[in-house]
Amino acid sequence: MIRQLSLVTLSALALTFAGCTKKEETKIETDEQKYSYAIGFNFANNLKNQGLKVDVPALAQAVSHVLEGQEPVLTQAEMEEAMQKMYQAQQEQRQKEAVENKEAGQKFLEGNREKEGVQVTDSGLQYKIIEEGEGVSPRAGQSVKVHYRGTLIDGTEFDSSYRRNAPAEFPVDGVIPGWVEALKMMKSGAKWELYIPAELAYGERGRPGIPPNSVLIFEVELLEIN
Repeated sequence: MIRQLSLVTLSALALTFAGCTKKEETKIETDEQKYSYAIGFNFANNLKNQGLKVDVPALAQAVSHVLEGQEPVLTQAEMEEAMQKMYQAQQEQRQKEAVENKEAGQKFLEGNREKEGVQVTDSGLQYKIIEEGEGVSPRAGQSVKVHYRGTLIDGTEFDSSYRRNAPAEFPVDGVIPGWVEALKMMKSGAKWELYIPAELAYGERGRPGIPPNSVLIFEVELLEIN
């Protein structure tokens, strides 16, 4: 964690502009400014996806010191200690979220399985058929083209091919277990709503935009089987 953030920080040239006020924002015009902005943008997204809160002026000051060859205001030991405290607090927060999400997910699935049209498989996957589709179902080794929208149980959207206006293509066995199971039951042209327990999705680890132990809801439209 410490080495990863340090390397990214060294490459974050654009953050030397971060100490500017909004009234003093730099116009992004030259190629150097554009790639610097892109580096900073990707770096900031990395921090955001990790759930890290940072003091922007302090971060920008550190970047400036490194790139300009100035002496740091903290010793290496002080920086290591600060990073360790941050990492520990982050782990504690994720563990708390994992427990809360597991309880909320179980409660959601227990209530959802009683709703009209919802079916439950032996694995615990829940699904509702919106459109049946026709023909055969995809098999292992085949690829599919789908449109989909994914949300958390509170309605937060974390991904959508509809929003990108671009269907996704991938191997049937190259996705999370809940998707694999559902796809092998769907037929071309089918549209289902999936309610996927955390253990059939990203489990305790989660991923950027998806907290640990999250039940996921997907609207999936199977467009083609390749």
